[in-house]
Amino acid sequence: MELPHVIEAHDDERLPDRIAKDRAEIRKRLRAHGAVLLRGFAVDGVDGFESAVRELSGEPPLPYEERSSPRSTIKGRVYTSTDYPPHEEIFFHNENSYRVAWPMSLYFYCVEPPHSGGATPLSDTRQVLRALDPSVREEFERRRWKVVRNFGSEFGLSWQEVFDTDDRAQVERFCAAGDVTVDWRPGGGLRTSSVRDAVHRHPETGEEVWFNHAAIFHLSTLSPEIREGMLEMFDEEDLPNQSYFGDGAPIPDDVMAHVRDCYRSAATRFDYARDDVLVIDNMLTAHGREPFVRPRTIAVAMAESVTAARRG
Repeated sequence: MELPHVIEAHDDERLPDRIAKDRAEIRKRLRAHGAVLLRGFAVDGVDGFESAVRELSGEPPLPYEERSSPRSTIKGRVYTSTDYPPHEEIFFHNENSYRVAWPMSLYFYCVEPPHSGGATPLSDTRQVLRALDPSVREEFERRRWKVVRNFGSEFGLSWQEVFDTDDRAQVERFCAAGDVTVDWRPGGGLRTSSVRDAVHRHPETGEEVWFNHAAIFHLSTLSPEIREGMLEMFDEEDLPNQSYFGDGAPIPDDVMAHVRDCYRSAATRFDYARDDVLVIDNMLTAHGREPFVRPRTIAVAMAESVTAARRG
């Protein structure tokens, strides 16, 4: 199935006009394909993009909470894409899948296309799940997966940035509500941990999907140079992010290599054009970022919060 499904404008058609006319069909295509690319429309800048999010999702964008990557606010709840150096790849992941609640819909707006590279590659999480070795899938379903995050070193985000507050009590309340364990470290640092499902069922389509941050948070996914540098700077328990099985046991590197291969086997890409608006079903489709040559300006918004189903 085409990923993303492409919907093109007629002449100088405005994006709000197409959404008003075809909203139900666009959302139907989003659920079937996992991503829709709206191409050639008059978007009317960031304000028009934010309006398109409201119209297609039926609600305003969500705030970016419990952050995992640096972003800058463009306006309101429209953000820059991840502010990592352009030579770095960002591996496939589903936004906020380490949380107990996440956005169902992601929106990417190409304000300025890259000179080269810089695509947002997509991977169908239904195909990823089907490609997994049955024994690997069974182990993750049985043991779940755990993420440990450390904040407070000069590397990565501070807990004040992640939780948008310098009030420890507010952090503790937020984490308690999100089933996140808090461990304040000597010197003012913070360690958090949480155990999540690796396989979920889409609340609308009923399909099972591989939905987690296990691969992108695992040390083995980093380039060899960065991985070696991390291990020189940190003991494993102090790494900014690390994935484990839900019982705390290490996930072998060869298992994570297999998982990454499954993402790649289900992957597609396209080159951005100015004013492209990419809409992703965050549970059906994982996304990443290719290295690029500047310029590249991609605005991002999130909408339609979903809470994990209770195990029982």
